[in-house]
Amino acid sequence: MKIETFALQDLADPDGVCFGCGAKNLHGLRIKSYWDTDNIHVVAAHKPDAHYVGWPSLVYGGLISCLIDCHSNWTVMAYHYRAENRMPDTLPRIDCVTGTLSVKYIKPTPIGIPLQLKARVEGEVGRKTRVVCELYAGDILTAMGDSIFVRVDTGHLAKAAHNILL
Repeated sequence: MKIETFALQDLADPDGVCFGCGAKNLHGLRIKSYWDTDNIHVVAAHKPDAHYVGWPSLVYGGLISCLIDCHSNWTVMAYHYRAENRMPDTLPRIDCVTGTLSVKYIKPTPIGIPLQLKARVEGEVGRKTRVVCELYAGDILTAMGDSIFVRVDTGHLAKAAHNILL
């Protein structure tokens, strides 16, 4: 159960364009992440549209990976804000990127059922931080993510990426 009225994404990045969580990406998933009432987990819900099918009547595995990646990233950023005793709508903005993403597909995930994501930081909150994320279809655990996220300056990151392409 969530405890905040506003999603982390809406507070920290209301003009976001990310495919997974950007409010301004009209073709994206627009997931919303919230602190859970246990104050340990960050939770999100998403019901995939029928065109995100992999095998007949099952959710495409790449979409599951995308949901876990994006939600885990917001989990680590939420933990960073909390570690600094700041709200997500304060500056300077905290940004993290995926360092590694590992997804374990446990059971088939049926299409047409709301999915629940539940993530937490495992260990220390630092420049590199581990996040464990569970994905449920109803009460059934269907996938797990185990990832490392790196805190970055996205302006510097974008400039470096464009310099590589030149």
